[in-house]
Amino acid sequence: EVTVGGKSYPLEEPFFVLATQNPIEQEGTYPLPEAQLDRFMFELWIDYPSEEEERQIVRATTGATLPEVRRVLDAQRIVELQRLVRRVPVSDKVIEYAVDLVRDTRPSQKAPDFVRRWVRWGAGPRASQYLILGAKTKAVLDGRYTPSVEDVRAIALPVLRHRIVTSFHAEADGVGTDEIVRRLLDGR
Repeated sequence: EVTVGGKSYPLEEPFFVLATQNPIEQEGTYPLPEAQLDRFMFELWIDYPSEEEERQIVRATTGATLPEVRRVLDAQRIVELQRLVRRVPVSDKVIEYAVDLVRDTRPSQKAPDFVRRWVRWGAGPRASQYLILGAKTKAVLDGRYTPSVEDVRAIALPVLRHRIVTSFHAEADGVGTDEIVRRLLDGR
């Protein structure tokens, strides 16, 4: 449910939020605090389309014929698939890998030197949960019964990039969160 002005409204399942952010035009938008960003499972970066993709976009959107939109899944099937993913077993080895990776993002005595220099605040426990849920989903989509360490590695950037707060040193050194995550992955 969601509450607005003291009144609660029920939300039907499945409920999820997609948000967009334009890095160029910031007028009228406000950055979310870290605690709210942490509630988003992924931060995906989408590059410009290829030249051929851009031609296809122009052809599809400027002609007289509008593209046909068809429902692929209904709400009930989405909820069933979400429940299926929750039932996928995960080995202790994969859970340990995900938790260790997340804990390595935190500037502590155990953290690599570059983390202590470049990270002001690391990812919290929700990142470990989302690494495992994302790895389970990837395994199912790939037709496998259980996720691997490679599945965790494959989704680490979109899960972690918005959960790490960099330090002044990182900014001065021109280092962003993706580089920090890549270095952590290279060290594992």
